[in-house]
Amino acid sequence: MSVHPLSMALRSKKLGVLIRDARLAGRKSIEECSNVLQVSPEEFETYEFGDKSPSLPKLEVMALYLGVPLEHFWGSRAISEGTAPALDFDVSKLLSVRQRMVGALVRQARIQGDISLEELAEEVGLAPHQLENSEIGEAELPVPVLEVICARLNRPIEEFFDKQGPVGVWSGQQQSVQEFLQLPDELQDFVSKPINRPYLELAQRLSEMSVDKLRAIGEGILEITL
Repeated sequence: MSVHPLSMALRSKKLGVLIRDARLAGRKSIEECSNVLQVSPEEFETYEFGDKSPSLPKLEVMALYLGVPLEHFWGSRAISEGTAPALDFDVSKLLSVRQRMVGALVRQARIQGDISLEELAEEVGLAPHQLENSEIGEAELPVPVLEVICARLNRPIEEFFDKQGPVGVWSGQQQSVQEFLQLPDELQDFVSKPINRPYLELAQRLSEMSVDKLRAIGEGILEITL
């Protein structure tokens, strides 16, 4: 069953609104954002107007540059101003690598789902050679198209997000900060004191042990105390 073009167009429009919101919250100009993504200002404007959509790798770089969670682009709320990290890496190389990785993941998921290239291409509104070029990393997959592919292959879009690169590392750090801020005040105070670091390191080592090892330690402590 093919996807209705109107549905794809509406998703592009919504994504455009979220991109503009993130840019304004990050206090960046269209020119600054287009330079980072290595596209023309005119093309970046098509992203904001929803006439065209960026690929997932470009959306990841944009999230990092503007200091917003990648999940923002799948939400429905405007964001407040944030602090963006410095882009101290080769953006061009990152985009190229991530484009190939996304394509490879799509191909892997398609094969595991026992769906032919021609069948999937028809359902998402692409010519077979266009999808093939995307799978080998020679062409971008606009985010709305990738979303439709994910739905067809029954895979969450998060499966294609950057995990180990600069964007993934930064996102993980932001998540850790949010989790820390959700702790009760007394726990935040405990964690923040350097004198308590040995206890935290011990807790970390214990968390990495298997259930059997933890049980053995517990039994040993009982033998000592009895």
